[in-house]
Amino acid sequence: MKRRWLAVIFVWNLCAGTVHAAEAPVRFMFAYGAIGGNAVPLWVAKEQGIFRKYNLDPQLIYIIAGRAMQSMLAGDIQFGLLGASHVTNAVTAGGDMKILLGMEEKLNYFLNVRPGIKSAEDLKGKKVGIGTPSGSLALATYVGLDHLGLVPRRDRITLLNTGSTPERMSALFAGSIDGAFFNPEVEQVVVQQGYPVLLDLGKENVPFQSSGLVTSRKYMRANPQVVENLAKAVVEGVAYVQNPANKKIVTDSIARNLRLDRADRLERAYQTITESFPRKPCPSLAGIASVLKLMAQHGLNPRAAELKAEDIADMSLCKKLDDSGFFERARQ
Repeated sequence: MKRRWLAVIFVWNLCAGTVHAAEAPVRFMFAYGAIGGNAVPLWVAKEQGIFRKYNLDPQLIYIIAGRAMQSMLAGDIQFGLLGASHVTNAVTAGGDMKILLGMEEKLNYFLNVRPGIKSAEDLKGKKVGIGTPSGSLALATYVGLDHLGLVPRRDRITLLNTGSTPERMSALFAGSIDGAFFNPEVEQVVVQQGYPVLLDLGKENVPFQSSGLVTSRKYMRANPQVVENLAKAVVEGVAYVQNPANKKIVTDSIARNLRLDRADRLERAYQTITESFPRKPCPSLAGIASVLKLMAQHGLNPRAAELKAEDIADMSLCKKLDDSGFFERARQ
């Protein structure tokens, strides 16, 4: 009898160990290509256990968008929060990347300039930082200058690759550039350092897929449940951020991750971020079409003119979530 019970206990422990191993969270690399409000749902989903709810353990890392896409193409990173411009470059180079969710669908940048520049005329002959050559910020710069009636070559405006947001800020403060576009969470910090806003591009309502959940079709085929679970977690992260009941938790996350400590900056950042995401964060085909047109028009990628928005976005997962009522349930 004793031996029988020992055998039962051994089998029970073996089965329990197998079940525990099977339930181990799926780990993968998830890169966000810019430090700003679009990453807040990811930070919140990590901090509040939403990823764990779906048996996921993503390693969230910041890598400037162009390099993040290169790492994804190499297979070192499985998911990215990146703009349509980078997906377009990957697709035209033979990559199989797709946008599955859309987090921001318009250009929401401010042009901050050094003191003394008060008009578009004052920007002629000056230097403007554009981040990476073919990213969302570069396109925002072209669109913004166009709205100001400026043409870089004609008006002798030098566009300099100044890298990430902190690097652009440093370049502006050091006098290496005379202006640059910044996202709303950073713009207020730059203003308070004495660099006024010359243009609020968000008011122009330019359709634009600034960021979205990106992965490869290869990974989608091999790991459909992981991809669906991650999409659900991100959607719930967005819903959590936009729920007024969670304001204190979300504000604390913004303060910690964006290093904002003043109450007025935090309040403005919170309001801007919660309003920036669509209720159904699906890819914007109109926004992607705008990206393709702008990239071709400004010579950033002439082959973009050969593509359609459907070549960049995969709408099937969003349709599945929408048809099942998941978007509405996430907000309950």
